[in-house]
Amino acid sequence: MPIGVPITAQSLGVMLVGAILGARRGFLALLLFVVLVAVGLPLLSSGAAGLGVFVGPTGGFVIGWPFAAYAVGWLTERIGTPYSVPRGIVANLLGGIVVIYAFGIVGLALVGDVTLLEATTGSAVFVPGDVAKAVIAALVAKGVHAAYPGLIPARAARTPKDPAGV
Repeated sequence: MPIGVPITAQSLGVMLVGAILGARRGFLALLLFVVLVAVGLPLLSSGAAGLGVFVGPTGGFVIGWPFAAYAVGWLTERIGTPYSVPRGIVANLLGGIVVIYAFGIVGLALVGDVTLLEATTGSAVFVPGDVAKAVIAALVAKGVHAAYPGLIPARAARTPKDPAGV
């Protein structure tokens, strides 16, 4: 892409955070990460950091990470136990890639002086790699959930708390 969006494994990390930590903890973990980047910690590819990151071509993608982790985690919580790789892939595709791209493409269009269609078309080259990352994330998450059962209790398995406290 001529506007300068690099190929990284960062979206793999976002999907793993959601799939392993769940919606709430995944969102909070990546929100903390984004805040640390904003205050200047060089945590992004090529050491990028500071508020300028958020007005650059990748800013929308970075802003979308906590929301993508939440979406992946929310879907993962509904997969049930045991963790299913095919359902995990779907959760990563819908929660991870779709949400990250929604934020990223809009951000890219705003700062790159391109239309939404041009930003979408330009981002399409990253889709095959991101699909592969979604599969890898599901396979890794399967291993983590097998080693640590109950890490994310399935939503359907949770019981409401007794309001009387009994």
